Amino acid sequence: MDKLKQGIEEMQNHNYEEAARLFTESIDENPKQPVGYINFGNLLTHMNDYERAARFFNRAIELDGEAATAYYGLGNVYYEQEKFTKAQEQFIQAIQNGLDEADVHFMLGMTFVHQEYTKLALPYLLRAAELAPEDVDIQFQYGLCLAQNGQIEGAEQAMKRVLQLEEEHSDAYYNLGVVALHKEDAKSALFHFNRALEIQPEHMLASHAKAQVEQALNE
Repeated sequence: MDKLKQGIEEMQNHNYEEAARLFTESIDENPKQPVGYINFGNLLTHMNDYERAARFFNRAIELDGEAATAYYGLGNVYYEQEKFTKAQEQFIQAIQNGLDEADVHFMLGMTFVHQEYTKLALPYLLRAAELAPEDVDIQFQYGLCLAQNGQIEGAEQAMKRVLQLEEEHSDAYYNLGVVALHKEDAKSALFHFNRALEIQPEHMLASHAKAQVEQALNE
């Protein structure tokens, strides 16, 4: 097994020092290959050492201006620092250089969500949802974005999909309750808010919404 593969394995097993040693040796042996720098950058991002991580990703981009995963890695560095506009630029570069995976579309969509550009987020979250139909977080955020864009029927379907993947998803139940209120179906809304609270008793939004619905039903 080559040193990069070994390093990735060590990183997955949380043996960060050993991973760093293997990545360093790989870079020393192949200083013109961007992949060593990318892997080291991923390791440093994992360790929250964003400044050094950015240097490694930038070095990889210097060596290969079309290294899509280097742009993706750099995007993650900026995202973790909440520099969403800068992250966006890198994720777009990654996609333009051929990276068509759920994660990059999802992360790009989330940069727009954090900046409250939910309309711009929607196509990227849709693409992520298509590429990763079994990913609970992606399906949930896509459903949330549909709701924020007023696409209530689509949001309802997405939240039901989340519950197919994870039966005890309190936020999905809460959002189905909100959908039911949009449809003026108070009893269904109450059922969903109660389910959210059964799963997560301290769910503040569900608790507040439930109290309001009960008050309205009693009047």
